[in-house]
Amino acid sequence: MIAMNMAAFITAGSIGLGATLVIDLWALLLKRGFGIASLDICLLGRWALHIPRGRIRHERIAAAERMPHECPVGWTMHYLIGATFAVMFVVLASPAWLAHPTLVPALVFGAATVLVPFLTIQPAFGLGIASSNAPNPRRARLKSVSTHTVFGIGLWLFATLLAMSRSA
Repeated sequence: MIAMNMAAFITAGSIGLGATLVIDLWALLLKRGFGIASLDICLLGRWALHIPRGRIRHERIAAAERMPHECPVGWTMHYLIGATFAVMFVVLASPAWLAHPTLVPALVFGAATVLVPFLTIQPAFGLGIASSNAPNPRRARLKSVSTHTVFGIGLWLFATLLAMSRSA
């Protein structure tokens, strides 16, 4: 495993925050432009807040008891997950990638991160593995894959912007 200094760690985390923002802009485009709803991030907070009560899996997370502060917790988790994914990517790709970012590794990594919700979050929310229990599993999977691919584009975009700003 490649070691990462604090500056690279902070840069990678920042890129992850930016890439997560790109996901949110993508979700906004889908909703406003095409009427395609995205995951309610508050449900991520609801799920997380149920965990200390011993409840990890739900039949339907939307029907689970609402929790105080679920929206801020969900949004915080959403961005922390994005930052964590970016740090993981930079460790795997090499901190040298930060100086010369390329699209393909970021795109592949972003698309691969879809395995996390497919195998953890979606089953815990009551949607089954890879949204197999969703009303339209194929559409849900396609939306998940596209969103995580957009995350990869966001990684590359923000890394490129940061690299350009450092060389200017």
